Amino acid sequence: MVTAPTPASAPRTGLDRAGLAFAFGAYGLWGFLPLYFPLLEPASPLEIVAHRVVWTLLFCLVVVTATRAWGELRTVLRSGRTVVYLAIASALLAVNWLTFVFAVLTGHTVDASLGYYINPIVTVGLAVLVIGERLRTGQWVALGFGAAAVVVITVGYGTVPWIALVLAATFGLYGLFKNRVGRTVGATAGLAVETLVLVPVAIAYLTWLQLSGAGTLGAHGLGHDAVLVSTGIVTALPLVFFAASARRLPLSVVGLVQYLTPTLQLLVAVLVFHEVMPAARWWGFGLVWIALAVMTIDGWRSAMRAQQLRQL
Repeated sequence: MVTAPTPASAPRTGLDRAGLAFAFGAYGLWGFLPLYFPLLEPASPLEIVAHRVVWTLLFCLVVVTATRAWGELRTVLRSGRTVVYLAIASALLAVNWLTFVFAVLTGHTVDASLGYYINPIVTVGLAVLVIGERLRTGQWVALGFGAAAVVVITVGYGTVPWIALVLAATFGLYGLFKNRVGRTVGATAGLAVETLVLVPVAIAYLTWLQLSGAGTLGAHGLGHDAVLVSTGIVTALPLVFFAASARRLPLSVVGLVQYLTPTLQLLVAVLVFHEVMPAARWWGFGLVWIALAVMTIDGWRSAMRAQQLRQL
């Protein structure tokens, strides 16, 4: 899964119907993404990610051409600092993609959904450790519940939920480096540079696979090839929707809609893939949901206080 971190922006007023449609489209597509990856079998997770890199870059270049955004892309590439940050982000993105695809194809979609539930909590933790931000009491309480959830699942289920932790950590760090880039880099241009960094490795790996006879491209019919090529659209389209929604909606609304993704992933895991949900998992998820509720209420109260101060 690629999701983009909620960008910092000025407060907005009112709700835009098109913005809501774009937001639900983006997070809905990400939520149903686990249904897509099994269609790519028998390709391995690593081969899927390599194809995802190549075809996403090509799709981004088509969008850049259609929107006449080559000037923006050249500006990004001329900034060494921006390219370095995006290169680091691309490495984190690759690990995130690989972990997510592996989780889905090995029956751990529940763990993947947990990762995206705890991602906002991890992001708050990174703000303290890396940026040195001071947290409000509600945020500390949310962090405590999040940590307790990991402990409960680890002790009760007998194993550390490493998939969830890797997904949350890589996406949290990805958001941190994207934040360092700032709002000057658009979603398409940024993703184009990120995949451009990864594409030499992806092409080299796919070439080796094809030469060794282990590659699935061209070996399982045109239908399989078409699904592999479609990874570019499946990856980039939600990002385009997200960018459109972020420009139209208040951050508070975008922040709430983001929970649609892990919720849909959890429903797919339990109702479609029939993954087991022992008591320890339910208790762990319950603690995470409490943490998110505390964080949401705390954020809403903070925003209301700030608005009141501006009106004085």
